[in-house]
Amino acid sequence: MSDGEKAFDARAITRPDPTLMRYYLVVAILTGPLFPIFIVERYCRYRTLRYRFDDEGVWMSWGLLFKREINLTYRRIQDIHVSRGLIQRWFGLAVVQIQTASASATPEMTIEGVLEADALRDFLYQRMRGARGEPEETGAGATPVEGDELLETLREVRDALRALAAPGGAA
Repeated sequence: MSDGEKAFDARAITRPDPTLMRYYLVVAILTGPLFPIFIVERYCRYRTLRYRFDDEGVWMSWGLLFKREINLTYRRIQDIHVSRGLIQRWFGLAVVQIQTASASATPEMTIEGVLEADALRDFLYQRMRGARGEPEETGAGATPVEGDELLETLREVRDALRALAAPGGAA
């Protein structure tokens, strides 16, 4: 890391970046006659939106009249998506969608207003893997979790079945 680069720290994110409000303004203008309704709703969301990333999980709250809070532990996270629309890319924004194993097809939590969305995604993936006890390294060099007897037994069964299926295998 060079002197000009800062290390990404998700714990420092507590509010959305001010760029999000400018994005909301542009999108509200594009709604035409619905501008007053849309901008008031989005302004209230922007002013009340709060995040917290700690050792246990992710917490998010928003709302003026109807306050909503979501608290997800890293263990519950199943998948993380980053999406950027045309106008969001113009502003350097992205939406980080966190999905759990719930029956809903929509994301459990949607984090918006973060400029370092890819770094946030990587941070969440790292925490998610650590919460499950999975190895941090992935790919060809990854090592299985030590002491996993079930995995070893399954490998032995697989090898035995391959030996039986091979031509001239023992019956």
